[in-house]
Amino acid sequence: MFASPREQIEKFKFDDRVASVFGDMISRSVPGYGMMLDMIGVITREVVKPDTNCYDLGCSLGAGILSMRHNLPDDSCRIIGIDNSEAMTSRCQQIIDQDDSNSPVEIRCQDIMDTHIENASLVVLNLTLQFLEPSQREPLLEHIYNGLNPGGVLVLSEKTNMPNEHEQDTLTDYYYAFKRQQGYSDLEIAQKREALDDVLIPDTLGTHRTRLHQAGFSHVTPWFQCFNFMSLLAHK
Repeated sequence: MFASPREQIEKFKFDDRVASVFGDMISRSVPGYGMMLDMIGVITREVVKPDTNCYDLGCSLGAGILSMRHNLPDDSCRIIGIDNSEAMTSRCQQIIDQDDSNSPVEIRCQDIMDTHIENASLVVLNLTLQFLEPSQREPLLEHIYNGLNPGGVLVLSEKTNMPNEHEQDTLTDYYYAFKRQQGYSDLEIAQKREALDDVLIPDTLGTHRTRLHQAGFSHVTPWFQCFNFMSLLAHK
């Protein structure tokens, strides 16, 4: 998408062009993405209870949904996938329809801020919160907390900022080296970075911890980090 020089870089959005290449894009852009998905399956096995709901907020093409679906305790569980991009949800539904699991999955094209969460044992925010306006982030986490059952878990995966300039510069340099290793040119890296400016707004780990505790979560545990990408477990 960003291989040719552009006179003007449009703001990044999850339209048909992005949806058509999203699987390749995210696997080549997020170090450790495959492990994040695999571990969502492990977490599902550990925390999801029969007759409860699981939510994937910002489900894109449904990779997180499939990881949950293949690790549920039984078919009494239901998964709800939410994304506000019709291009994403239409492709996601096609992928889910081709999966041979019997556990019920509902895909909705909806703003996650408008999603009612109830009887939830697991909620996944996989590289989603960073695209919300900062003022919306704590209200969403409070809403998730209220919809989780006692003992329920939120998986929050995000690109993060480091607390000091040296750490930030070091991990950014290695991150761009990773992208080059995945076949991206310096032009593609620069143009995508510009497209994401003020669209993807990362927070520090400290900000995430504070916000999650303020939302009500009792324990916040970082379980994964690769360069400036992290994933946290927040327990109710």
